[in-house]
Amino acid sequence: MEIIEAEVIDSTHLELKSPLNAPKGSRIRISVSDSDEEWYKLSLQGLERAYGPDEPEYSVDMIKSINPDC
Repeated sequence: MEIIEAEVIDSTHLELKSPLNAPKGSRIRISVSDSDEEWYKLSLQGLERAYGPDEPEYSVDMIKSINPDC
């Protein structure tokens, strides 16, 4: 998969920021995203995979020693 940024010229035209590596007549798929929202969703999905529903809740009272760098 290749990711190329583009500027919307109007509702049916894009201007690519770099050349597309595809021969003339190729069919491509375009995914439109609000980058901040998409990154937020992707981050959340990663956290959900890392911490399952059975993960215990940790309170501040459970801290044994404080890391001064945090």
